[in-house]
Amino acid sequence: MQGNLPPEAQEKLEELQDLQETAQEVATQKQQAETQLTESQTALEEIENIDGETQMYRNVGELLVETEYEEAKDELEEKVDSLEVRVETLDKQEERVQDQFEELQQELQQMLGGAGGGPMGGAGGA
Repeated sequence: MQGNLPPEAQEKLEELQDLQETAQEVATQKQQAETQLTESQTALEEIENIDGETQMYRNVGELLVETEYEEAKDELEEKVDSLEVRVETLDKQEERVQDQFEELQQELQQMLGGAGGGPMGGAGGA
């Protein structure tokens, strides 16, 4: 079906497919960052309920290393802040990619004569 498309439409369709892949990559990264954020927020909530004199350990690669309460708390707070920014950035990136996808999809539909030519059913629904 794609072989019958004009070269400009073929190019737009390929751009749409690239954008779809980008959207999937961004969604995966966002999901991973959100998971890490939730885990870090949970750990921060737990550390706030622990006595400051409690012996603390943190992961360093494959090892558990003793650490100070304040150091552990500060690191968790920094990690939460960093992950919140990361999730917000990925959210904005996800919106931009979606907007580009929709714009490109409309351009392709107009190229193919408006009301939704055959190739769009497969690319738009995927």
